[in-house]
Amino acid sequence: MSGKKVTPKTKLKAKPKLKMDRRERRTRDALGDALIELMHQRPFKSIKVQDVLDRAGVSRATFYAHYRDKDDLFFSDVEEFWEMMSSMLDWRNENSNRVAPVRELFSHVGDVKGFREALVASGKVHDVMEQGKGQFARAIEHRLMKLTRLQKAGQFTAQAHAFAGALFSMLNWWVDRGMPVSAAEMDDSFHRLVWSGVNTPALEPPAKSARSASR
Repeated sequence: MSGKKVTPKTKLKAKPKLKMDRRERRTRDALGDALIELMHQRPFKSIKVQDVLDRAGVSRATFYAHYRDKDDLFFSDVEEFWEMMSSMLDWRNENSNRVAPVRELFSHVGDVKGFREALVASGKVHDVMEQGKGQFARAIEHRLMKLTRLQKAGQFTAQAHAFAGALFSMLNWWVDRGMPVSAAEMDDSFHRLVWSGVNTPALEPPAKSARSASR
């Protein structure tokens, strides 16, 4: 999902690409972009693999060398997006007390309203959000261990899943109510919730806020 107008990866190009050769990267991007563009025009269930191939300019043999069907293409693209978004703080080497890039996620969702509507219409929004929660839970757990300097496996697993669930509940609330406050304010609210719920005798996490980290 790397198209400039309609896809969720638009704002994530600062991250190094996952390891694959350039031709494979171009092929995957072309197919993902084509599918998302088609989702803006018609119901997902009416889109055929050949429609995607025609729009992307990719052969059937090449498509099936990478994907089983259009659902495999869609969820592979979604998985890559969530992996990139959830791990953003680490690959940017951000020095703050944030455990998730909430401001960036909310801003991005606000910018791709058309894609979200197409996602809802496709009937796949629940699966996409569940996939996102799983990726964010793992990333949040990693950040909590890093920031509190605790390395005991499973120390924050349950809390991380709870925080990921809260994050996506906040995202749905924010979108459903017309984005009544800024993405930065939602970021602050989420991290106040996180740190009020983390009870550890370890060293305090860095005091740098989400707002100062963005400067």
